[in-house]
Amino acid sequence: MAERANRGHWTEADIPEQTGRTVLVTGANSGLGLRTAEVLAGKGARVLLACRSPERGERALDLVRRAATGASPELVPLDLADLASVRAAAASVRELTGDALDVLVNNAGLMATARGVTADGFETQFGTNHLGHAALTWLLLPALRGGRDARVVTLSSVAAAGGGLSVTDPNFEHRRYNPGIAYAQSKLANQMFAIELDRRLRAAGESVISVAAHPGYVGTGLSSGMARSYRNPLLSRSILAVNRAGELLFAMRPAQGTLPQLYAATAPGVEGGDYIGPHGIGGLRGYPAKGRPFAAARDATTGRALWELTARLTGVTPDPA
Repeated sequence: MAERANRGHWTEADIPEQTGRTVLVTGANSGLGLRTAEVLAGKGARVLLACRSPERGERALDLVRRAATGASPELVPLDLADLASVRAAAASVRELTGDALDVLVNNAGLMATARGVTADGFETQFGTNHLGHAALTWLLLPALRGGRDARVVTLSSVAAAGGGLSVTDPNFEHRRYNPGIAYAQSKLANQMFAIELDRRLRAAGESVISVAAHPGYVGTGLSSGMARSYRNPLLSRSILAVNRAGELLFAMRPAQGTLPQLYAATAPGVEGGDYIGPHGIGGLRGYPAKGRPFAAARDATTGRALWELTARLTGVTPDPA
């Protein structure tokens, strides 16, 4: 059972002053990422918006500028589906921050897309949602060590319960591709990586902490990608209609769905290895609370295997080693 974050409902009003802190948010051009960037900028943080599309990034940057009460936000080009872009973004962030980054929010993600591959040949969702974020995190650890009370917040999903993680065939080269299962695998990998990272940070005596979060059921438009991933037009339209009805009737708005990652990024009392999500039934709705990660995500043996697999596939040296 999840526990309340406090006796009342934790909201944006409870976010401590963020003046003097620097935050990088991936996928900050829309949805949960944009809301996160706006709120933290409004609390005084210097926010770096990591976005793939220059045009959408500039539009988001303008919105975040309007909300900012402290340092001006800045745009960092980042395509998580291209490891060369990930390396360039990490180098840019280290230069911009002078190796002093306080919070990394690994927010960006794709949901249940049609089969495809990244620039480096990995299954699109695993490559983007997990491998890109893991590589970025490792490359930014030197900057996070230079931050104050630094945190890595990695966004998972309740969908992580819907599939396992294959460390022998993560790219669906030897099994039939299913958009939903591939998405579930990538989100389980996010959660597992966050926990394994924290294990290693603690073992190394580091002060940086790693936390996982999930938004619950939020109407961000990502589910439309699931519908379009099916080749059968009738099936695609039916799924799209069901998803839209579900979002209209049951989904939370992005402002509510963003609270768990904002809590994970800012609330006092957050500890390494915590898993933050809505406290309501099934973790689908409600205000943020500490919950228990999925058992599969806590498995240390698979966590080590994923860590080693990720290093081999990305070619990035793990940090901490």
